[in-house]
Amino acid sequence: MKIMVAVKRVVDYAVKIRIKPDKSGVETQNVKMSMNPFCEIALEEALKIKESGLAKEVVAVTMGPSNCVDTLRTGLAMGADRGIHVEAARDLVPLSVAKVLKKLVEVENPGLLILGKQAIDDDCNQTGQMIAALLGWPQGTFASKVVLDKEKQVATVDREVDGGLETLCLDLPAVIT
Repeated sequence: MKIMVAVKRVVDYAVKIRIKPDKSGVETQNVKMSMNPFCEIALEEALKIKESGLAKEVVAVTMGPSNCVDTLRTGLAMGADRGIHVEAARDLVPLSVAKVLKKLVEVENPGLLILGKQAIDDDCNQTGQMIAALLGWPQGTFASKVVLDKEKQVATVDREVDGGLETLCLDLPAVIT
């Protein structure tokens, strides 16, 4: 099975952000950028699944300008087998990201798509749900534990909810955030 993981380049979580003088957004010139921490957790989970022998390949995917390749390099250094960079000249909204991911899923045919639960720059928490809807795949959001059963082709996901934990059983292929 192949696992695809979406990773996003964001302002490093430890950096004190500054607003642009014209108040049009956050200053990103000469600011340390890194992989979104929740995407990093998603990639670590995919690598853990691969190390357990339940997946053969982990593919990291990022979208954005050419400097997003640094995020892919981080993913490859963590252990991803391949990286895919989709060049985009401007910022992409979650629906655009989901549509591009859908096309990549159609080409790559992964058994599992893992995303961070949200990005720390926009806090949208929408892309995972949108891609699941576009693909017609089951989804497990806010996952805290993932267990795959390769023979039954299911993923058991423990997810954080307001009252504690909820356990879902998802048929593969599936989307997990």
